[in-house]
Amino acid sequence: MSNPLQPAQHRTAAPASRRLELIAIPGLPEFEPGDDFSAVVLTALRNAAIALHAKDVIVIAQKVVSKCEGAYVFLDEVTPGPRALELAAATGKDPRLVEAILSETSEVLRAREGVIVVANRAGHVMANAGVDASNIPPTGPQRVLKLPADADLSARHIRAALEAATGLRLSVVINDSWGRAWRNGTVGHAVGVSGIPALWDRRGEQDMYGRELRVTQIGYADEIAAAASLVMGAAGERQPVVIVRGLEPPCGDGSACDLIRDKSRDLFR
Repeated sequence: MSNPLQPAQHRTAAPASRRLELIAIPGLPEFEPGDDFSAVVLTALRNAAIALHAKDVIVIAQKVVSKCEGAYVFLDEVTPGPRALELAAATGKDPRLVEAILSETSEVLRAREGVIVVANRAGHVMANAGVDASNIPPTGPQRVLKLPADADLSARHIRAALEAATGLRLSVVINDSWGRAWRNGTVGHAVGVSGIPALWDRRGEQDMYGRELRVTQIGYADEIAAAASLVMGAAGERQPVVIVRGLEPPCGDGSACDLIRDKSRDLFR
């Protein structure tokens, strides 16, 4: 048994306490097609007297990136095809919306009342290919919003602009909320990543008792996205950009595509 009176210099040092901060950027406007996202964010940071720090991860709601990129589909301009009409009958969805979903889909996996589960063009398995009307102003023609055409590329462009303006080493995660197989509720997922590994491979390291880790790969960008989602909210909070501060990310640069399990190793599809 250890002696509580043992001199401090002979005790095993406890690991330093770790702290993570989640800071929502206030005062952001409604984003419109063509907006310079990075310039708008930097202005909001100045107005709020918030300074970015080296190694900050900027987590951005997918919707605002899609808005800036004009990734809208105007439903009055959509003509549903035979497959869209078939799925609309099975799900109760607007056939025009189903056609918009199919345009973003590489494979339809499941369909039931109210939902179509697909692999989208990038390979992410999700409901409705991420196409919906949430947090879109209700004025004007009926429209829905798609994911960015290449969310990893969008993350790289945003990161480059923020780093050029600040001189800091930063990372960017573009976040969307999805449901998951076997569990209720939506959770933040990374759809675009730049500046950090999306997948942290820790195989070959040792656990606290010296055992070698053989299968441990951490969905690092997904964990960051999920943490930021707690501050972003999922309704009318208007907090679409969150700074995650205090991480010591592993070296490397990845993409959200690194998180997609290859079909040959997918046991559930």
